[in-house]
Amino acid sequence: MRIATWNVNSIRTRVDRVTDWLARADVDVLAMQETKCKDSQFPTMPFAALGYEIAHVGLSQWNGVAIASRVGLEDVQIGFDGAPSWQDVAEARAIGATCGGVRVWSLYVPNGRTLADPHYPYKLEWLAALRDAATSWTGPVALVGDWNIAPTDEDVWDPAVFEDSTHVSAPERAAFQAILDAGYSDVVRPFTPGPGVYTYWDYTQLRFPKRQGMRIDFILGSPDFAQRVTHAEIVREERKGKAPSDHAPVLVELT
Repeated sequence: MRIATWNVNSIRTRVDRVTDWLARADVDVLAMQETKCKDSQFPTMPFAALGYEIAHVGLSQWNGVAIASRVGLEDVQIGFDGAPSWQDVAEARAIGATCGGVRVWSLYVPNGRTLADPHYPYKLEWLAALRDAATSWTGPVALVGDWNIAPTDEDVWDPAVFEDSTHVSAPERAAFQAILDAGYSDVVRPFTPGPGVYTYWDYTQLRFPKRQGMRIDFILGSPDFAQRVTHAEIVREERKGKAPSDHAPVLVELT
């Protein structure tokens, strides 16, 4: 089975690119983030034409997460227990479903914005709640998506540029590590060692051709999931071409 995650940065803008890649890459399950649409606006038909079922939650032109599966889509859950709200709104940042016997969670972790912004403690609270919830989940579980955290200095093109910024702060990295300590592992990194291996490149200042990126998209697997991983890759080529997302897909193969 082939499972992937991709921050698509607007599914309505990039549905043709996404479905074309799904067909070429022979992906069974794709978790998407930043779909940027309401449920009624999600372009379901192009996925259905390829044999995929869709689970999606989106409230507006911001956020939004989805799972596309051609191996079953069962026990769909929007949000996880204990997830905090932002200004009394439960944002569209997490959706889980069982696909071919694997519990897949598509996650779009809050950005944090700046260290002084109210979104920063919200991000840390959200990650702590995810850790608490994920600790109780059993079987093959994959926590996949855009984590908005670069866990190590080698995960950014120049640590000095990000000094005193979100994504690299000690509390954020500790929150990411807490999920690893809860029993999950980064199943992609052993196949794609760094430094210089990224999943995101800002649109500005020619960051992509200059190879000035960040590694912030991850697939974290429970022990039952991790032991089945036989291959993983970051599909950098999908950051190229006309109107790409600013993120590349991340893909794993399971026995």
